[in-house]
Amino acid sequence: MSSTALTVEEVPVGVVLPLRSAVLRGGGPAGMAGDDDPATVHLAARTPDGAVVGVVRLAPAPCPWHAARAPWQLRGMATDPAARGTGAGRALVDAGLALVAARGGDLVWCDAREVAVGFYERTGFTVVTGPYDKPGIGPHLGMLVELPGR
Repeated sequence: MSSTALTVEEVPVGVVLPLRSAVLRGGGPAGMAGDDDPATVHLAARTPDGAVVGVVRLAPAPCPWHAARAPWQLRGMATDPAARGTGAGRALVDAGLALVAARGGDLVWCDAREVAVGFYERTGFTVVTGPYDKPGIGPHLGMLVELPGR
């Protein structure tokens, strides 16, 4: 599977929950406060046969580490382990950043799991905090990317 065979589209929250649950919550509940907010955007990366292999959520939210006029938070990023390395995650982040910029956002931030920091750095994010623990989830670092032209 190559990234050229993938499509990224905005989807209802119900489409992202199964993969989010499997990858991020060990099969447990994967809903988050704000999932149904009209400003929240859920994206899914799909294979040509329609299988969802990656998901991400973006929503307007103040950044705890950096002042911005119109910050958005990236959360709930999950890629099917079988699809890792295919470009699905990169396609989701690229589409998400473009969407946020088109909606007037000037910064995207996230609480990145330590194991995902290298991935986010390759997509343009910068580490801006030391490690901290998210109870029940594990070690994270704060990361952000400023969007050009804003």
